[in-house]
Amino acid sequence: MTAQPQQGTSGPTSSPGTGGRRVLGRTGLEVSEVSLGAALLGQDRELGGTPSEQAVAAAVAMLTGPFVAVDSSNSYGQGRSELALGAGIAALGGFPDGKLLMTKADRDLATGRFDGDRVLRSFEESTRRLGVDVLPVYQLHDPYTVSFAEAMAPGGAVEALVRLRDEGAVGHLGIAAGTLSLVSAYVDTGVFDVVLTHNRFTLLNRSAADLVEDWAARGLGVINGAPFGGGLLARGAKPGASYAYEPADEPVLRFVARLEDLCREWEVPLPAAALQLSTRNPAIATTLVGTANPDRVAQTQALAAHPVPEGFWSAVDALGTPPVDFGTD
Repeated sequence: MTAQPQQGTSGPTSSPGTGGRRVLGRTGLEVSEVSLGAALLGQDRELGGTPSEQAVAAAVAMLTGPFVAVDSSNSYGQGRSELALGAGIAALGGFPDGKLLMTKADRDLATGRFDGDRVLRSFEESTRRLGVDVLPVYQLHDPYTVSFAEAMAPGGAVEALVRLRDEGAVGHLGIAAGTLSLVSAYVDTGVFDVVLTHNRFTLLNRSAADLVEDWAARGLGVINGAPFGGGLLARGAKPGASYAYEPADEPVLRFVARLEDLCREWEVPLPAAALQLSTRNPAIATTLVGTANPDRVAQTQALAAHPVPEGFWSAVDALGTPPVDFGTD
C-alpha cells in the first residue's frame, strides 16, 4: 500500500484533545495539535525478531487514533520502530485514510557514514520496512557525523534528499536535530519545509522560543518534540530523574518540584501543563509525544484536553527563568 504525499480530508476534527486541524507550514499538509512519535516502538523484542503483539497493537492504535501524524526514523530501535509500524499497516490492510506518515534518513549506525548514497539506502530500508512507496515528509535526522559543508556538497546528504523529492518519492523535506545552531544552518538553505526541534521548548527550557516564531513566520512547519523532556515533566522530580537524556541536577529538580506545587494548587496535572505549553503556541504546528503502549494514545488525548486556566500560565511565568539552557549546544 502506498502512502501518498498528502492524505486525508480537510476540515476540523471534533475529537476532544486534538485541537482541530492545523497546517504544517507551507507543505499544506494537515496535522492535529499532537503527533505521535514511535522512537520506542518495537524495542520489546530483540533485533531480528518479528514485532510483538503489543508493538503491533500500539502501531494500530497510533495509526487509527485521534491524532493525524505518526513519526519514526530509520535508526529508532535499529529499524524495529519502522518494522512495527509496517506490521501495523499490514494488519490494517493498508495505510489508513486521513493519516500522515513521517520518517527520517539516518547515518549508517556502524560506520557513521551519512553521504548521499547512505540517504538513498536509508530511504529504501525505511520504505521496505513500512511497506509504502512514497513518504509525505522525509527528514534529515541528527547529521552530526558529517559537517554542514559535507552534507551540502555534491554527492552529499542534502543533494540526495532533493533528488528523492524531485523524483516524487518524497513529498516534503524536513530537518530534525537538537542543536539549534545546526538546525538553523539547514533551515537557512531554503531546502526544507519542515523543522523538528526537541527538548528546547519545554517548561524547563525555552531556548528555541524565538526561533520557533521565526521559522513559522518563514512558512516552515514547526514540530516540537519531547515536551516532557524525556520523562521528567511527566513523572515529576524523583530521585534519579533525567532531562533530555542526562541526569537532572538539583536546580532542575527543585524547579520541577515548584512546578508540581503550582500544578497541585491549580489542579492541573504536570504532564498536561508540559504538553499544553507547546500546543498552545500558535507557531508550533504539532507537538510530538512518544509512545510504545496502545493505552498511551488515549492518555495523551486526555492530557491535551485537560482544562488549564489562563491564570496558570501567568503563575508559571512568575516562577522565573527555567534553569535549563543548552539550546545551541
